[in-house]
Amino acid sequence: MACMDEKVKVVESCIVTPSEETPRHGLWLSPLDLMMVNRGHTPNVYFYRYASSSGVVDDIFFDVARLKAAMAKALVNFYPLAGRLGVDGDGRAEIDCAGQGAHLVVARSDLTVDDFRDCQPSLELKRLFVPRTVDDSPCVMLAVQLTFFKCGGVALGTALHHVAIDAVSAVHFFETWSAFSRAGSRDNGVAEVLELPCHDRTLLRARSPPRVVHPDAVAVFWPLKDNPNISEPSPPPGPVVNEIFVISKDQIAALKYASSGASTFCAVSAHVWRCMCVARRLAPEATTRLTFPANFRRSLRPPLPERYFGNGIIVLGAAGKVRDIASEDHLTLASVAERVKEAVRGLDDELVRSTIDYLEMNEAPPASSMPETEVRIVSWLGMPVYDVDFGWGKPLTMMRAVQQRAGLIYLIDGGEGDGGVRILMSIEAEALEDFQRLLYANF
Repeated sequence: MACMDEKVKVVESCIVTPSEETPRHGLWLSPLDLMMVNRGHTPNVYFYRYASSSGVVDDIFFDVARLKAAMAKALVNFYPLAGRLGVDGDGRAEIDCAGQGAHLVVARSDLTVDDFRDCQPSLELKRLFVPRTVDDSPCVMLAVQLTFFKCGGVALGTALHHVAIDAVSAVHFFETWSAFSRAGSRDNGVAEVLELPCHDRTLLRARSPPRVVHPDAVAVFWPLKDNPNISEPSPPPGPVVNEIFVISKDQIAALKYASSGASTFCAVSAHVWRCMCVARRLAPEATTRLTFPANFRRSLRPPLPERYFGNGIIVLGAAGKVRDIASEDHLTLASVAERVKEAVRGLDDELVRSTIDYLEMNEAPPASSMPETEVRIVSWLGMPVYDVDFGWGKPLTMMRAVQQRAGLIYLIDGGEGDGGVRILMSIEAEALEDFQRLLYANF
């Protein structure tokens, strides 16, 4: 029995291959996929409380054999996740699809689910529950770790390579895997009713010849190019901490009202942006940016298939002087929310195509720390992340296992279905107290 840590012990490690023959070829990657080649795996973790019965006779809570069989079925249609990152004859990255399989690790722990009820993303959380096989095999597309607690509960840690998928596609895979697991050996025609992924990534091929028509396509990648007021990225001056804040349904309603009826995303993002500017004590004349990845599947003409499987996101942004964003005027929240809304409205076919063409001609800058003047908000609002029910109930909570970039923030629906929003954020330790005070100051 291999020892991962005194708190978690691995009892099994195996490869799960598709249950049927799958296409064998090199899967061409779009310029947006290629951006993610060096981004590695996205580490998430779901926690499940023990349920005594799922209504199935002789059922075993999180039956490993059943989960393996369900994953093998799901990998038939999601076969790129059973592949490996490789290169074609020209040295261009691709996914080598040959049914190699996904990694599955089973572990046991003397800890309990309640030990992690109020945990924050951390290196320890990743070390304990996200499979380390991706460290030894970085070309693997999908790795999963099931950790069984002494209380009977389970942690499901996942690592998906960002070159293969974005969050929308990841949710689609987990919906499919969990549906096969709920059906178990009965199946009941599950495969016939599930929506199939679209693997035609040439839909996001650059134009010939490439042409960057939309000016914002360049600004997304090189915001510093013609703007001396934006700070250069640099390591944070002190330690970075993670914290989760909860905004209630009533507080969301108050923010939306103060934002002149803006969407939840626009209202919460504007409020967080303002709070960050003040908590970080930014210079009033500095230029600050709010950036966020946006799903463009419906914005292309014609639209991408709804179940396009790959990276269907680009980064949008809004900017302004700190004094304008952080003003104490009670009308400022509405004006900041309008800036965010304008950025959302700017997502159209030409912006996406210009971005793809730009990436075809230029190497995207590597991921690095963000300047102190920038806030990056990743929205999982509206995504059914809590619907990952393998037959034994929905997760108690889910989150990024680790995030260490100051200014990186995730918005996730509250897990209780109460209309609230969870804010998972990384922030400089010295700014945390002020941020928390400002976040709730007017409620």
